[in-house]
Amino acid sequence: QVQLVESGGGLVQAGGSLSLSCAASGTIFHGNVMGWYRQAPGSQRELVASITSGGSTNYEESVKGRFTVSRDNAKNTVYLQMSSLKPEDTAVYYCYIRQGFSPNYWGQGTQVTVSS
Repeated sequence: QVQLVESGGGLVQAGGSLSLSCAASGTIFHGNVMGWYRQAPGSQRELVASITSGGSTNYEESVKGRFTVSRDNAKNTVYLQMSSLKPEDTAVYYCYIRQGFSPNYWGQGTQVTVSS
């Protein structure tokens, strides 16, 4: 079992910045992938960014150049630094971890609201 606890998020004006963090605990295997999804009202959950334990990253097209995903393997923690935020970035952000062929484990979600 794996538990994920998110922190960060909140309300920010367009053009501003926010940081999210997510700490994983429990049975963590090397070679996992951690990252972030988001879900806006009435929309499907979409992948925002992911990072492997080796540091390879992947970003959703609309956040490239604005968001940065990073991780601290020693702390089993993944981060999402968001800048130049837009109202369309408003969503609940969920961190996740994927290990082997197991289903993803998810964080509780944190609200990010960007006002125009």
